[in-house]
Amino acid sequence: MDTAALARSFAEDLIAHRNKLAGKAEDAVRAEYALHQVARVLDAQHDAYHKESATVLDHWHGRGADGFRHHSAKLTKELRITGEAGAAAEKVVAHVASTVDSGHTAVQRLVDEYTAQAKQVLDAGVAAGTQAALMRAVGHAADLAPRYTRQSASTLRHVDAELKAAAKKLRELRQDLTHDGVVDQATKKTHHTKVSGRGTEIVHAARKELGTRENPPGSNRNPYGPTAAWCSSFATAMWRKAGVRIPVLPFSGDVYHWGQRNGHAYGKNSLHEAKPGDVLIFGTGPQNTSTSTHIGIVEKVEGNRVTLIEGNSGDAVRRNTHTLSASTFYGGVHP
Repeated sequence: MDTAALARSFAEDLIAHRNKLAGKAEDAVRAEYALHQVARVLDAQHDAYHKESATVLDHWHGRGADGFRHHSAKLTKELRITGEAGAAAEKVVAHVASTVDSGHTAVQRLVDEYTAQAKQVLDAGVAAGTQAALMRAVGHAADLAPRYTRQSASTLRHVDAELKAAAKKLRELRQDLTHDGVVDQATKKTHHTKVSGRGTEIVHAARKELGTRENPPGSNRNPYGPTAAWCSSFATAMWRKAGVRIPVLPFSGDVYHWGQRNGHAYGKNSLHEAKPGDVLIFGTGPQNTSTSTHIGIVEKVEGNRVTLIEGNSGDAVRRNTHTLSASTFYGGVHP
């Protein structure tokens, strides 16, 4: 008797839950990768178009130049905003992909645990050598299945709720897009902090790095500095790309000290000064390595919400949004 196959026959619903989550996980990862590629392409198009249009305008003077300049600026802005929307969608899908993957792993564990336990019961019934013992074992194995199935159903409901929440966020992003995927700024309800000068260069440099991961995972090996926790190495490397005269500093507290020495630092009571291109530092203070814990580059500020591009966030460069609060950040530094 194939007791493993018999055990699995009592767990059809449990296995169906696992297979459903496996399909959702594959779809989510595929969507995350596609959105990441779109965001990178749009950023590249934005930079290329900006460069080429600037070259044309440097050598073209005439009645048509002003009109071209206006349309060039508008298209450049639209490409940038559309890239931001794509990256925001990527973040939503990445969260869902992680949730689905965790759910699938949990249900696979339930399948394995149930199958092993039911097989053990059935093997004991077979070993007893009597029809009555075997029937009792079959009944016991069948009775075990509902408990595991209830757990898997609960996991599936949680994942479905996360999927619905993500779908709502994606619909909101899509509603903000018009004209073949370009954001219509007139319809947006939030205020985007203007980026200018060096802040623009820093933000553009940081956006190009979104999705970059340490290699191999968990090693802290990164392209921005020494093999160590690298959120600060990333931030200072992006500043250096924009011409800021700062060394690559692997510890975020040292960035704050650099800001203090150069008159660029501000404390937790002045977080309202944060602008795109700045860095905000997590923790309770810059005194030592145990109080300064993380750092991110400001991409935009909307009311009391700030979006940062952060190195070493889940072993990668990611975009994250936080409450602009002294309970999260002890200060910031202007480039």
